[in-house]
Amino acid sequence: MALDPELLRRGSTEDIALNLLRGFGGESATVNGYNLMNGAQQQFSSEPDTAVLVGRVGDAWAWLIAHECVGQGLQSSGHWMRVTQQGARLAERPDVALHLQAERLISGDLSPQLLPTAKPAFARGDFETAAFAAMKAVEVEVRTLSGLPDSLVGVKLMQAAFNSDGPLTDQAAEGGEREAMMKLFAGAIGAFKNPASHRTVHFDDPVEAAEIVQFADLLLRMLARTAARGI
Repeated sequence: MALDPELLRRGSTEDIALNLLRGFGGESATVNGYNLMNGAQQQFSSEPDTAVLVGRVGDAWAWLIAHECVGQGLQSSGHWMRVTQQGARLAERPDVALHLQAERLISGDLSPQLLPTAKPAFARGDFETAAFAAMKAVEVEVRTLSGLPDSLVGVKLMQAAFNSDGPLTDQAAEGGEREAMMKLFAGAIGAFKNPASHRTVHFDDPVEAAEIVQFADLLLRMLARTAARGI
């Protein structure tokens, strides 16, 4: 595989790694990190910065392993690996940079309520379900903590839970803060859960979907603090 020395000099590790990935040949193609590095050593032997260029190839190979784009192959010896399903999927995405940015946004520790539904939906590219499931988890947690009946749903549930004498309202907070908290939760559910409950909502931007999941995570952590103070 011929490598572009200028990409190695000026590109990010991510850019170099994705360029390599697209040249590997698709899912289950066999790849060899040692051969890749050795080939770079030979190709750039006459360059003044050979060691730097070869090192950049090594950095990109490490990135591919860390992001599960290559995995163990069937060969029992040597440095042979294979392109994973994740690697093949990323190589084919025209919006791969946006997708990776979105994955980084939700790669940290999320609230446990988001792990069974929202995060797996996001991982398989079902951004509408991920956003809906995240806000649904907020709604379920509000109902659980408040003890309000199932007949209250969506925005009305948030308003009842956080109104001036609602079961989740912090009575020690200033009046404006209490109202703002009610509007925060009601607005989040109204904007991001209710539309998906009533019609198909298309998320073309994975970063937007990831930010909604993050927002739900923030609301869930706020609810956890509410529960910790004994409501």
